[in-house]
Amino acid sequence: MSTPLTETEATITPVGAGTGHQTKGDRFTSFSTADFEIPKGRDEDWRFTPMRKLRGLHDGSAAAGQRAAITVTGATEGVSVSELAMDDPSLGRAGAPVDRAAAQAWENSEVADHVKVAKNVALSEPVVITISGPGTDAVSYGTLVIELEESAEAVVFLRYEGCGAHSDNVEFIIGDNARLSTVVLEDWDDDAVHLSNSHLLVGADATVRHYYAAFGGEVVRAVPHVRYTAPGGDAEMLGLYFADSGQYFEQRLLVDHSIKNCRSNVLYKGALQSTGESSRSEARTAWIGDVLIRPEATGTDTYEKNNNLLLTQGARADAVPNLEIQTGEIVGAGHAATVGRFDDEHMFYLQSRGIPESEAKMLIVRGFFTDVIKRIPLQEIRDNLEEMVEQELTATVL
Repeated sequence: MSTPLTETEATITPVGAGTGHQTKGDRFTSFSTADFEIPKGRDEDWRFTPMRKLRGLHDGSAAAGQRAAITVTGATEGVSVSELAMDDPSLGRAGAPVDRAAAQAWENSEVADHVKVAKNVALSEPVVITISGPGTDAVSYGTLVIELEESAEAVVFLRYEGCGAHSDNVEFIIGDNARLSTVVLEDWDDDAVHLSNSHLLVGADATVRHYYAAFGGEVVRAVPHVRYTAPGGDAEMLGLYFADSGQYFEQRLLVDHSIKNCRSNVLYKGALQSTGESSRSEARTAWIGDVLIRPEATGTDTYEKNNNLLLTQGARADAVPNLEIQTGEIVGAGHAATVGRFDDEHMFYLQSRGIPESEAKMLIVRGFFTDVIKRIPLQEIRDNLEEMVEQELTATVL
């Protein structure tokens, strides 16, 4: 008998201006590792993360790191690819590191890679950025800036692959009236560890569609923050992840509405499956979605949702949506989260119509991910993600 999905609507707490309330949007940031204490498992921001598996990326005990291997293809006329010194004033515009791991990555970056689309340029082909791991038992660090100047339009595909431990900071700067669609794919080997801190800075009447997919890696922790610079900004954060035995995926988002008349929409979906009963074989995910609407952000329209599908025993998903509203003058705001077992009734329905068990499971899981995959602008990437889902399912007997 299947367990029905349970939906959680977190409490909305209005907070008045001038109360001295400390919000997550006001959290401490710094480019210096020394300014942060070493995180511990009891700290709120790290309480889900398996600290012992981070290979020193968070506490300074990591082996000497190297520069991340990066390649950029599809950069045509109107696209510049350059290296910036770490003291270049154009770095850090979207935001500074929010934790020790990100600051450690910043200080260990030799240079920053800067991919910029010039003003008024509309690209017809995607820019593909590939970051490769440093190799088994090795460590790498990186800083990447993806920038669209005013009224530019582009699709950027950022793919992580290979093995080893990697930590980086990524800035997305979307200029006024610019349009960015970006796909971030965590396609690591099974033994990889990746800690990523990213910032999205959205200009006036600008639009960003940020698609995130995690399939590979032993531990993958992504911390994206969205901020706006002027009215009319529109940010959509869509994600999918599929965790197998021994994998841990964490997404910890913050959308900070401090500007009036801006919009955000967040939708993440995850599936988990495990082949054993021990803690080492457990598939685990944690999704923490924070949306902050400040007193001055009147006219805000926002919604966030996270759905998780447990395909087997020995899988655990934590879903924590948080919505803090400091003004009542908004268009709308809401959030929800679900964690539920694979639906045996759906299986029975499909099998009763002659569909084989393996095919029926594939149809159900594909349908679960459809809301996210269908919105990705590149057919090739949509096909690739559907194939990756199929490979995950066929690799393990459910």
